[in-house]
Amino acid sequence: MTRPGRDDDPDRLYTVTKGRSRAASQAFDLVTLVVSESEPTAGMQSEHARILRMCQFPTAVVEISAELRMPITVVRILLSDLLDMGRITARHPRTAGTANHLPDSNLLEQVLVGLRNL
Repeated sequence: MTRPGRDDDPDRLYTVTKGRSRAASQAFDLVTLVVSESEPTAGMQSEHARILRMCQFPTAVVEISAELRMPITVVRILLSDLLDMGRITARHPRTAGTANHLPDSNLLEQVLVGLRNL
């Protein structure tokens, strides 16, 4: 059950992304770890501020999406904004030995759906 008027309101998501449907940066996949490089500032968009507070420690994009209760595409746009402002860094958890053994993106999407249903 979703909360009416909040999680899946297309008008709200359109406003949050300023009408954009794609992120300017391709730096974010589902398992990219995001770390804040600064504190939120006055006048900052509330979703940007929430991300900065949430990412004081490395946090995966899929976790940010679940916490904000927003689609991955919207979260990627917000993260791209913050990356362009120099407010976050993006780290890919891949190492030489495990690059080919990452979870399938479909599996991660299913986990996200399961988290949203909790």
